[in-house]
Amino acid sequence: MSARLFAIGLLLITGFPLAAQSPPQVRRLTLEEALQLARPASEPVGLARAAVTRARGEQYQARSELFPQLSGSASYSRLIKSQFEGFATDDDGGPGRPTSCARFFPDPSLPIAARVDSLEKSLECVASLDPFGDLGSLPFGRANTYNLGLSLSQTLFAGGRVRGQMHAADAGRRSAEIGLTSADANLTLSVVETYFDAVLADQLATIARSALDQADSTLRQTELRRQVGTAPEFDLLRARVTRDNQRAAAIQRESDRDLAHLRLRQLLELPSGDSLTLVTALDDSALAGAPSLAPLLAAAPDTVAEHRAPVRQAVEAVNAREGLLKVARSQQFPALALTSGYSRVAYPGGAVPSWSSFLTNWSVAVGLTMPIFTGGRIKGDKLVASADLDQARLLLRQTAESAELDARSSSRQLRTATEALRASEGTAEQAERAYRIAEVRYAEGISTQNELLDARLALEVARGNRAQASRDAQVARVRMALIANLPLAGAGSILPTAARASQRAPTPPQSAAPAGIGFP
Repeated sequence: MSARLFAIGLLLITGFPLAAQSPPQVRRLTLEEALQLARPASEPVGLARAAVTRARGEQYQARSELFPQLSGSASYSRLIKSQFEGFATDDDGGPGRPTSCARFFPDPSLPIAARVDSLEKSLECVASLDPFGDLGSLPFGRANTYNLGLSLSQTLFAGGRVRGQMHAADAGRRSAEIGLTSADANLTLSVVETYFDAVLADQLATIARSALDQADSTLRQTELRRQVGTAPEFDLLRARVTRDNQRAAAIQRESDRDLAHLRLRQLLELPSGDSLTLVTALDDSALAGAPSLAPLLAAAPDTVAEHRAPVRQAVEAVNAREGLLKVARSQQFPALALTSGYSRVAYPGGAVPSWSSFLTNWSVAVGLTMPIFTGGRIKGDKLVASADLDQARLLLRQTAESAELDARSSSRQLRTATEALRASEGTAEQAERAYRIAEVRYAEGISTQNELLDARLALEVARGNRAQASRDAQVARVRMALIANLPLAGAGSILPTAARASQRAPTPPQSAAPAGIGFP
């Protein structure tokens, strides 16, 4: 029985991995499906959305100073040691008699008249030290203290600082939204490029494999002719070398195809074990079959430099820098603020006070803060903000020039790709017919091997050029359709976004207006 159980357990253990491993699946993928899968899986688009959320938060932060700031507080304190412990207490634990009046306490050895006189003096002493009439309601030396308070502050005048911060934050919000649109457009172009790169790699691998089959056929014919003595050894050696070289080229093309498919799977975050079958072909109807691209291709491309996303972001960077310059200049003006504090305090003799034992403190104050000497800090802040503004304006001019050059370059690429595609039309068919004729001529012995190899090479080049021209034309069309929202080709992160610029605002001096919350 134990041996049987052991065998069953061994079978389950060894069979589990086979059952757990699912066979690789073949997934048919169109260009439209790739576009839909890429958007939720894109990290750059997610980062752009986070930038928009952060910019919205900075807007709330900047606008908050336009409104009153109200906060509440509650505290309890227990006194451990007090400087008022010099006041003695009576036997009942009530308000104490100060030890400084002890010299007036009646001496039992004195006559009654003298003791009455001493008692009157001691009472007068105690009364003189308690002008409020009730020491128990005062905070001095009390063991328990409760404090419930509200504080209110409102900025009345800040020299334009709040408006400047709002101006910079609004520009940052607009810049972040432009960045999100640009990231989405760049993702669309990346998906189209990566998808058609994989389709092109598939076609090039197929062409290389077809050329390898043709080289094998030529080698077999040459070997047969060598056996019958109609072909020299040189032709046989050349056919073998050509076949081996073509085999290496086919292996390289298959490796390129696997890498192209891997890049596409990574971009779409698809399982790496699944194989892809790309349905959309490299022809004129490829883009028309994608509903998300059809409206873009139907509209005329917007190549105006001022409408490009990087230029619009540069404009918002200038607006943000102007707002920060206002913030820097506001520091040289006085700041006026209104503050108010309301609190209810209690000093109970026991642990928990009653509501009637709470006392009220309420104060209203207007505070004025004026910088007198800051050691050059305000001047330095203004110089930095002014330099940042000049830099943003120069970057705007530079970006506009780069956008104009990029638009012309993209238009030239589209024209070149279209002409190359038109020139390749029919070339592959003609090269295919030429090779078939050369193959028949070589089989009949009326042509040389050089003629056959040249025809095969021309056919392979024509097929590759046709596939490459189709890929370049499709990508160029999509790029021109998205050009208004695309980043500049080869441009790095040279523009400080307005959202980042708002974080470099100079810190204003704190208001010196009192809060007036009451006793600590």
